[in-house]
Amino acid sequence: MIKHAGTNADESVGMGEIADEHTDQAPPSGRARGRHRDRAPGQYARASVRRLRLRTLLVLGAFAVATALIGRALGVHDDRFLAATEGLLVCMFAVSRLVLPIVDRRDRGASAEEHVGWLLDALPAPQWRVIHDAAIGNGNIDHVAIGPAGVFTIETKSHPGPVHVRRVHPATLRQVHAERKLIEEATGCDAEGLLVYSRAWVDRPLAKRKGVRVVPSRLLLKHLLEQPVALSAAETEEAYGRLRSALGWQATRRFDRSLHAATRRLTERILESKSGARGRDGGDRGDTRIAG
Repeated sequence: MIKHAGTNADESVGMGEIADEHTDQAPPSGRARGRHRDRAPGQYARASVRRLRLRTLLVLGAFAVATALIGRALGVHDDRFLAATEGLLVCMFAVSRLVLPIVDRRDRGASAEEHVGWLLDALPAPQWRVIHDAAIGNGNIDHVAIGPAGVFTIETKSHPGPVHVRRVHPATLRQVHAERKLIEEATGCDAEGLLVYSRAWVDRPLAKRKGVRVVPSRLLLKHLLEQPVALSAAETEEAYGRLRSALGWQATRRFDRSLHAATRRLTERILESKSGARGRDGGDRGDTRIAG
């Protein structure tokens, strides 16, 4: 799904998450062997869930520690301690009613992206090229599939259903069209926008609404593989290469190599300092025995 950078600019990612997001990952056993995958399906959404959970725990922990310190300093019968206790209870209530539903919704969204990603990884390679969690422009696109049938953007939804095609929200349709236009600009090819529901019943599978095809996940591969040939193998690779360039993957790889090299140098320095400290300690002990 497209997630605008403006709403997430304050969400910092730890070094481990940065490395995870930019390091090439091996495909699941028996699937898409040889296909390049720089990001896993649902990786952005899953990282967002982890960050939100961590922040929630930190806030609750801070309130609990502050309340305990107030009670210890002022006594459990002090009005300020009672007020702090009430504040902690209010915070816990707000988390249960506001934050936890958001976490659950994002977790379901990440699971839906992972499920659809695993389906797409079953497409035959190298005839098909699949990119997951494509960060392009100011947004993030769940999946892009490029193959003999053409170029497809895939927006995944975890709505449990039932889904009536004529009632799909206009904002969702605009989102799919925006993703399609971004990919068309990047690849130079016409693209079809697919709205895929990972687990919902759809009343008219594969029907279109305002130019967007609505697909239940169980029919996704069948739809892609049964389309007439639109791109040759050379055109597929050319479109794939253009999209890779637009995503800035070459710069990302250079960043990965620099990050790993810096980490390796830091580890070597730490080991060298430890070995030097041991050597000095051993020499001091030896001098002490001689002096005795």
